[in-house]
Amino acid sequence: MKAIAKQISEGLSGCYTAGEVSALTRIITTELLGVSQMAYFLKDNITLTAEQEALLDNAIERLKKQEPIQYILSYSDFCGLRFKVTPATLIPRPETSELVEWIASEATGCESILDIGTGSGCIAVSLAHKLPQSKVTAWDISHEAIAVAAENSKANGCAVTFEQVDILAYQPTGEQFDIIVSNPPYIKENEKEAMHANVLDWEPHTALFVPDNDPLLFYRTIAEKGLTILKPGGRLYFEINRAHGKETVEMLESLGYTGIELRKDFADNDRMIRAVKPKVKSEN
Repeated sequence: MKAIAKQISEGLSGCYTAGEVSALTRIITTELLGVSQMAYFLKDNITLTAEQEALLDNAIERLKKQEPIQYILSYSDFCGLRFKVTPATLIPRPETSELVEWIASEATGCESILDIGTGSGCIAVSLAHKLPQSKVTAWDISHEAIAVAAENSKANGCAVTFEQVDILAYQPTGEQFDIIVSNPPYIKENEKEAMHANVLDWEPHTALFVPDNDPLLFYRTIAEKGLTILKPGGRLYFEINRAHGKETVEMLESLGYTGIELRKDFADNDRMIRAVKPKVKSEN
């Protein structure tokens, strides 16, 4: 085990912090090479096969190029489920799981749910798993992402309907939902310089960035169309750019949404918003 750790440490020296190298060593050893957790923590002597040696060498070379470990493994765990991820999809984030938990906590369990910009399908599939009586639909502009999401739905035994839809061009057809959720692109172009290379160089830019002059592009579009495709009293949930919580709330208020709540994530950043479409008032 010490030999493996030394090889990884030397290979990644200067590319990652000591803490990151330690975490990557555990993941590579137990997840990629298949060494048991007990053997890893007991630091047992391990003799790698030729196949394992090749996997280890390949992983180190890819990590040196800042490729995310999740793409090297080809999966990421989220909300207790395992999701296939590829460069066509964003890697699920822990803060997004908080949004899923919020939605599930307020759901009756029998809603119709629409996930806009589904990517790997992590939100849609997790909600379908937590709320098996609900009807979940998921949209994405990317055919490649839809294919990955459909695989994830099947692998996790969840029923989700996937459709290739560009929300910016979509015209409502009359179908309505109880819940709309979206984690759309929200990083401004001028924020690129502050981003880590393992995100900027590897994850799909169409799922990450919005124009500097219109950071609420997707939120406003979804909220405006939500006035038609949400049922009266239906709920809209967003994951947001932490720098634009106030503006997003104000935009939703200007469209007439009520019950608006802005929540922070585990890192104390403004990250999630819920808004309610007003119910139609009965005529006297």
